[in-house]
Amino acid sequence: MRYAGARHAGVTEAKVAAIDDENSDLLSPRERAAIRFAEKLAVDHRKVDDAFWSEIRSHFSEAEIVELVAHATLYIGFGRFNEIVRVDPA
Repeated sequence: MRYAGARHAGVTEAKVAAIDDENSDLLSPRERAAIRFAEKLAVDHRKVDDAFWSEIRSHFSEAEIVELVAHATLYIGFGRFNEIVRVDPA
């Protein structure tokens, strides 16, 4: 099952699909900020500039930011590890 942990927490397939849809109203501004943050970390962490930190801080507490960074970097690292050792995601 795709995204088993998220499904267990009540996330629907429509909400998962909304991750790639900037116009969807299924995700809150806070969720969108977290997604943009993870994307910036994955693609070019130098794009997480002061302006973006201000936006993140408007949605998350300092403790939540630490958790967000920890989880995002952990999963980005797992993804890169899987690519390097050629782990089949299926």
